[in-house]
Amino acid sequence: MRRRGGFFDLDGKRHRVIEIDSLSSEPEFWNDQKRATALSREREELAKEVDEWETLTKDVRELFDLQNIASTENDAATLHDIEKQFADIKRRYDSLELLLFFGGSHDHRNAYLTIHAGSGGTDAQDWAEILERMFTRFAEKMKWQTEVLEEQRGKEAGIKRAMLHVTGRYAYGMLKAEAGVHRLVRISPYDAEKMRHTSFALVEVVPEFEEVDAVALDEKDLRIDTFMSSGHGGQSVNTTYSAVRIVHIPTNITVTCQNERSQQQNKETAMKILKSKLHVIAVQAQQKEKQDLRGEFKSAEWGNQIRSYVLHPYTMVKDHRTKFEVQDIQRVFDGDLLPFIEHYLRTSAAS
Repeated sequence: MRRRGGFFDLDGKRHRVIEIDSLSSEPEFWNDQKRATALSREREELAKEVDEWETLTKDVRELFDLQNIASTENDAATLHDIEKQFADIKRRYDSLELLLFFGGSHDHRNAYLTIHAGSGGTDAQDWAEILERMFTRFAEKMKWQTEVLEEQRGKEAGIKRAMLHVTGRYAYGMLKAEAGVHRLVRISPYDAEKMRHTSFALVEVVPEFEEVDAVALDEKDLRIDTFMSSGHGGQSVNTTYSAVRIVHIPTNITVTCQNERSQQQNKETAMKILKSKLHVIAVQAQQKEKQDLRGEFKSAEWGNQIRSYVLHPYTMVKDHRTKFEVQDIQRVFDGDLLPFIEHYLRTSAAS
């Protein structure tokens, strides 16, 4: 099944289901619990996609046959019933159509989403926490799992930085639409004079790679610090130096992980995230070089906000890339991001 902007590889997904079934039948399959769970989840999601498309295709064929018979016999009642069935099929197709836009090689992967509070002090840190809640609610709506790998609390309120591990099929494909600067305009709850403030937060999204063999790290390029965990974590939080911070000196990329119980687990997770980020940078550098040759490259710098959330003097959320906007800002804060993501994917596919 093809359309402009995407390709649904139905046969490939069927073969992948068979492949996972074969792997799961091996005696040692559950020796690696993490891998086995991930494969089982992938199989369930793939099987659901395949079944929905096959059922939809069958229902469309049956509807066309019924329409031909009703038209021949001039059966008005049946034609009216066909209109209802067509509306239902269109609704189901619209919900599945989004899958056709995931043509990127990493779109199906899990994602690491990091939120950085920008300029604006406590207001910006509060805004970053609002975004963290918004993305968590969106993940819940998508039936994805989220885990807080790092969270740096602000002194008065909010967060300075938070990293979420989002587990679910197409998590990266959807959440990459949220990468960029998010701008909030409101009457500050932290300003005694009740002045209007503008706050910024930067959202980074990278795909999760199980193994990034192409990325080689030199130990000399790394600075690894350990410190006591705080916030999320197990019973050892604030009692042992289990949290790990890795700084990649050449790029100044910093990755912190404090959610795992042991220092070794945190180090492995942080190293995995660092490699994923460096891999993405390498791919982006190749794309930039190609785009520069065509003269089409535009840098995404701080201040080039992708979306504005305005609470005063009116209420509106507007995406500056697609021009899509809504007035119900609370619904967006509660995780209703799918319309923005759909418009972004459609716009990207059309360009």
